[in-house]
Amino acid sequence: MADFSKESCPSVKNILLLDSEGKRVAVKYFSDDWPTNASKLAYEKSVFTKTLKTNARAEAEITLFDGYIVVYKFVHDLHFFVTAGDDENELILASVLNGFSDSVGLLLRGDVEKRTALENLDLILLCIDEIIDGGIILETDANTIAGKVATNAVDGSVPFSEQTITQALATAREHFARSLLK
Repeated sequence: MADFSKESCPSVKNILLLDSEGKRVAVKYFSDDWPTNASKLAYEKSVFTKTLKTNARAEAEITLFDGYIVVYKFVHDLHFFVTAGDDENELILASVLNGFSDSVGLLLRGDVEKRTALENLDLILLCIDEIIDGGIILETDANTIAGKVATNAVDGSVPFSEQTITQALATAREHFARSLLK
């Protein structure tokens, strides 16, 4: 069996979901490049400010910022960001970003806006956990991610695509509770 080290796999430094004012909706850091909460908030503000004037609505945009590659995309009033070291592959990072934004779109049933995102924050955080673990990319396919987030239907027979929002939330909560108990 091959010996895969963390250095040989593409890795992500953070994944950010900010609102249209640059405030946190959901963020997760996978490195100690920003050791304090203040440094994380400062990074979020500066990357938001740098990308604000761009038009990253149709496709992901890529920029080099403070020695990091940042891939980002805006959907309605939400700003999605994926940050990695400057030696990572931009196409892989773009697939992570698209997997994140598209799976959030699926789970929020196309209603991708701050209010709905905050109401379904548990689903979004589960999405991040399904996409990245400890900085290592696990999955980038939006349908697979959304399906894993809602693996267990409330009564065990309703497919995710036919669940109501309440059922999907209950499914996600149950999945989250099980992951805490492992």
